[in-house]
Order: sequence, then C-alpha cells, then structure tokens
Amino acid sequence: MSTFQAPKGTYDLIPPRSAKFLAVREAISAPLKNSGYGYIETPGFENVELFARGVGESTDIVSKEMYAFETKGGTKLALRPEGTASVLRAALEANLHKAGNLPVKLWYSGSYYRYERPQAGRYRHFSQVGAEAIGAEDPALDAELIILADQAYRTLGLREFRILLNSLGDKECRPVYRDALQEFLRELDLDEDTRRRIEINPLRVLDDKRADVQKQLVGAPMLRDYLCDACKAYHEEVRELLTAAGVAFEDDEKLVRGLDYYTRTTFEFVHDGLGSQSAVGGGGRYDGLSEMIGGPELPSVGWALGVDRTVLALEAEGIELELPASTSVFAVPLGEEARRVLFGVVTELRREGIATDFAFGGRGLKGAMKSANRSGARYAIVAGERDLAEGVVQIKNMESGEQSAVALGLVVEELRRRLAS
Repeated sequence: MSTFQAPKGTYDLIPPRSAKFLAVREAISAPLKNSGYGYIETPGFENVELFARGVGESTDIVSKEMYAFETKGGTKLALRPEGTASVLRAALEANLHKAGNLPVKLWYSGSYYRYERPQAGRYRHFSQVGAEAIGAEDPALDAELIILADQAYRTLGLREFRILLNSLGDKECRPVYRDALQEFLRELDLDEDTRRRIEINPLRVLDDKRADVQKQLVGAPMLRDYLCDACKAYHEEVRELLTAAGVAFEDDEKLVRGLDYYTRTTFEFVHDGLGSQSAVGGGGRYDGLSEMIGGPELPSVGWALGVDRTVLALEAEGIELELPASTSVFAVPLGEEARRVLFGVVTELRREGIATDFAFGGRGLKGAMKSANRSGARYAIVAGERDLAEGVVQIKNMESGEQSAVALGLVVEELRRRLAS
C-alpha cells in the first residue's frame, strides 16, 4: 500500500526547519506591528473576477498560473495567487476607509498558490508576509514601507540583498508612454502570445526574461523620458527619503513587476545568491486598484516578501538564526507515583511560562534520558520512589551532567532561577 505525498510543487514545513520560517515571519512582521499596521486575515480563495480585474488578465498569474475552479453551486472561485487584491477587497467590504483614519495600515501572512514549473525558490504553494497602506498618496508612505522591509531583512542578518526602484508613471503620463512602446514593440519579431500582450499591457513585455526578447528590446522607449512633472517630483521625493534614511537602492528603468495594478513607485528586493529566482519580495503603489475592483478612489501602496525565498537567502549567506530551544526542561518519572507527581510539576512549570516536556509512554530511564537529550532541554528533572519518599527531585544539568537534589516544593523556583542565569 502506497502512502500519500504532498502534491507536486508544494512542501510540508516540519520541525526543526519550521522554526526558521516562524522566526522569519516574526522578523518581517515586527517592524510593521511597531509602525501602526494591524493584522488582517482573508480567505484562501476568492471570486475569480477579483483577480482577473485586479491583478490583470494579461498577466501570467491570471492567464496561466491561477488555480481556478467552479463550486457545486456554479460560483467561479480561485485560490489566491497574491495578497493585495484580497486585502483591499476586505478593507472595502468592511468600510475601513470610512473610519476617518487614513491610511488604513494592514499586514498579513499566509499561503498563496500559483501553477508554476516547480524549481528551487519557486513553488506552487508559497508563503508570504505582506503589508498594505490604503487611502493616502504620499511619497513618505512609499518610503516607509521600503524602509520597514529593509529593516526586517537587516534584523535577520541579511546583507547581500539589493533594492531595485522605478516609477511607472500615472494615468496622465503612462498612456502616452504606452502608445510609444506599443509602436516600437509591433515592429519586433515576437511570438503570438507576446504580440497579444503588446495590445493588452505592453509594459509586461519589458519584464520578459527570455534572452531573444531582451535582445530586441534594446533601444525601446524608456518610461523615465515620458514621466510627467508630478510623477518625477513624487519619485524624486521617495528617492530622497530613502537616501536620508540610509537605505541604499538602485534605479532600474526596466522594473515593471508582474502585476497590472502598479502605478508610480515600484520596487523589488533581490538576492544574488538565489540564482535565476533572485527576487525575495517586492511591491509598489497601486492608486487605481480600488476603482478596478468596484471601490472608490483610494491611492495605496504595499509589498509582499516571500518567507520561503527569505529562508533561501539566509541559507545562501550562511546565516544561522538564533532560535530559542523549544524545550527548556524535560521531566523523567520513574514509577507510577513519580509519573503523577512530575506531571503536576510539568503543568506548574508551563503555567510559569517555562517550556517543559514530559517522558510519555512509560519508558525506562535510559530511553527517557535519550528523549531528554533530543529535546534540547537544558535541565532534566528525574524522580523515583526513593526521591519522593525524601520529598525531593533530582535536577540534572544536561550540558555538564551535574545533578543535585532539590525539595519538591522548590523545584519551580529553582529552575526559574537557573534558567535566568
């Protein structure tokens, strides 16, 4: 009989590696919690139309990679391929923008799904932490989000990442650029799929990674030459604020990102230690997305950082995170009476916030001490009939092997003292 396996292109997170992912999520979210961002959680699936309108029908995400399905009731749904459209939909539905305190600042964490060709750093199920600031058009907000992501990565110890920055213009100047770009692209020797993309969203062609396409793009009109004065001034202020904050970035005129909703500021975090899948996260401003999905005009900006990609970046730099041991104390009872008494001590230690585990299954001393070793506990508490008759338990230092008897009533206090030193 064969056992089931995780679907192709997905993975299970199991200890001890899962602790690293939790630590990364915590490090990315910590600066957000400290900057006025509240936590939001949305369903794992949404109406297909939300992503078709929001992310863009011309994107690979919607046209090729989305897991879409029809329910028994005939509703067309899709597993979420990204987080922004869902978060904005939830904020609009709850009328958060009407509470009078703009921008609405939200952060989230979860799994996302895209039908891609699985390879290192690119999976069909992946984990992200994201942040959105909804309802304000302010270069300081764009800069704030980039600075917070930079802070999160530096807290983790990452040093070899780069921030790429660009402006995609707005509804005033981008159409003029779009016309010029379409005119240039129509003259190139491109396949049918790419030709169709020229008509729907020509900027996406610039994002094509194929060498034969990139070769033909030499001499393509540059967006910076078409930016209106307002967009130029806005972008310059973002750049100045980042520079003043000591955050290094590189101007990248070809950076368009893979979603149709971006306007003005767009940015990407890349790590050269990850090979072809070098992006660890990114984002930008999406001033028109609210209207695209039926909401009012709500200029917004946000980003999403890949937890999986960030873990790979840490490994590429050889960074070992200092993860707290999941167990500090391990209790080993010898006999039924000791089992009852020590289980009570374990419960008390846990209530005091001390990470404690127990030798379950009635194993002998040798097997139980092996489990204590494997748990990574600093101390083991051992008790048999003779110890209990004397009103003591043995506390064993797992590193030095030293052992001493402590009165049963003082065990919790003694362990708290030893663990604090």
